[in-house]
Amino acid sequence: MEKSHELELTQMRKSVEKLGFSTEKYGDPTLMRFLIARSMDADKASKMFVQWLKWRSSLVPNGFISDSEVPDQLKARKIYLPGFSKSGFPVMIIQGCKHYPPKDQLQFKKFVVYMLDKTIASAVKGREIGNEKLIGIFDFQNITYKNVDARALITGFQFLQAYFPERLAKCYILNMPRFFVSVWKMVSCFIEKATLEKIVILTNEDEKKSFIEEIGEEAVPVEYGGKANLRAIQDVEVPPLEG
Repeated sequence: MEKSHELELTQMRKSVEKLGFSTEKYGDPTLMRFLIARSMDADKASKMFVQWLKWRSSLVPNGFISDSEVPDQLKARKIYLPGFSKSGFPVMIIQGCKHYPPKDQLQFKKFVVYMLDKTIASAVKGREIGNEKLIGIFDFQNITYKNVDARALITGFQFLQAYFPERLAKCYILNMPRFFVSVWKMVSCFIEKATLEKIVILTNEDEKKSFIEEIGEEAVPVEYGGKANLRAIQDVEVPPLEG
């Protein structure tokens, strides 16, 4: 850890204690994600960290979400982990045509945690959980009006921003149909500027080639012009992510 950040980290640890919580279980890399998300302001980072602790203990009391807690969402087999990008980030693909607005919103929220936790955990491999980032890909090929779910998209991005700070490396959107553009504009209003800057909407073949080049053929599934296989998230075994 850079010496220049030691002061902010110390201040943040003290600030969290003043709020009645402890940072004892968490290393500097975890705290740094909250500091970076709050422009190195120790007090703001502390508040964000405490909100995260409260949220986590409420929604994820066991430390992780098990497959048995999200059966309806897993049944659709709509999330895939094909591998790692050139930069070493795990790639997560969401196929929108297999998603339908959920009847059980709590289960869907748990599913968002399940997929983000599992994607991040696939990069950890026994090391301390620190600054691992992920690359998200939304594929809107063949979606119809029945698949449109602005609420689900807003929930996903708000969770990323509030509870998974500095986890998103980049997000690509593929095959967005014209009818979805207005939906996306509305969803974008709920996404912070820093997150929006990481989102790339692919609109032509040149952009698609750049996308494959940036991620690397080994992590882009054959269906998208690469060499990887689509692996459903529930078929990928990783150690449970805690923290």
